[in-house]
Amino acid sequence: MSETTTTDAPRDGRVPVTVLTGFLGSGKTTLLNRILTEHHGMRIAVIENEFGEVGIDDALVLDAEEEIFEMNNGCICCTVRGDLIRILAALMRRREQFDHILIETTGLADPAPVAQTFFMDDEIAAQLRLDAIITLVDAAHVLQHLDEVKPEGVENEAVEQIAFADRVVLNKTDLADDATLAEVEARIRSINAPVQILRARHAGVDLRQILDVGAFDLQRVLADDPSFLTETEHQHDTTVTSVGIELGGELDDNRLNAWLGHLLRTKGVDIFRSKGILALAGEPKQYVFQGVHMLLDGTLGREWREDEPRGSKLVFIGRNLDREALERGFADCLATAGAAA
Repeated sequence: MSETTTTDAPRDGRVPVTVLTGFLGSGKTTLLNRILTEHHGMRIAVIENEFGEVGIDDALVLDAEEEIFEMNNGCICCTVRGDLIRILAALMRRREQFDHILIETTGLADPAPVAQTFFMDDEIAAQLRLDAIITLVDAAHVLQHLDEVKPEGVENEAVEQIAFADRVVLNKTDLADDATLAEVEARIRSINAPVQILRARHAGVDLRQILDVGAFDLQRVLADDPSFLTETEHQHDTTVTSVGIELGGELDDNRLNAWLGHLLRTKGVDIFRSKGILALAGEPKQYVFQGVHMLLDGTLGREWREDEPRGSKLVFIGRNLDREALERGFADCLATAGAAA
């Protein structure tokens, strides 16, 4: 299938919208930061959807001139879809302030209902055009999610995200060997044969290949899914939940490392995603960490402000999470916990 480019037809005056999707931990926030900080000449309004009780992603996104709208406590493809329409309508009242809209979905979102929004709401359809659905894929972990057996009637979001992709960014290629990469690409092709696959490390992709590319093809989608423009209910896997913990005070670095290390070694298969903004005892800067299954990466963030209470926020997303055990283990990492023992 030949790809559509913006030079094939007269310029569409509607605002282009990019939907950025991908399973938990695939690198969406890393790519978003690249988009917000590179010199591409576009003014971008960003809509973020975060699955979880405690907001973390806003602290992971670098400071930028672009305005960022957050939607928490729900999946953009169902419970907060009305919020998406309201935010888009509000944005269009300030049309002159941006050139492009980027929607980052939660890693548990099915992109189909998000895409439907741009065809089923007349006011939105008249002002906005869906430019492309960009799906990030974690080369090291995607196979286990694609192979996951779901209960009857429950969608496999990882499959749906690839099926609706106009571009797949095969990310974290440095964490997978050649045989695994070949297998992953073959699986992607089995789900979405014509999709363009862009290999990347640390979401390092040419932005000209994913922004304002005119890649969304409604006719292709309807050929694959004739019911695309029909409102349908869909079910998420209810065993996948989020546990968010907020804790005042400072953490003991050694106890924190020991607890997280043991937790991810023993429960990492079921912990799809972990992320946090932490206050370490004696450290003037925030400690920012992100994890995918057993892999954990951390770095120092901005300095704590003098008028800011030092505390930590932590989120786990996974299957069959034990909230009480997680809260108890995290509380045991407080620096004061050792003194009280």
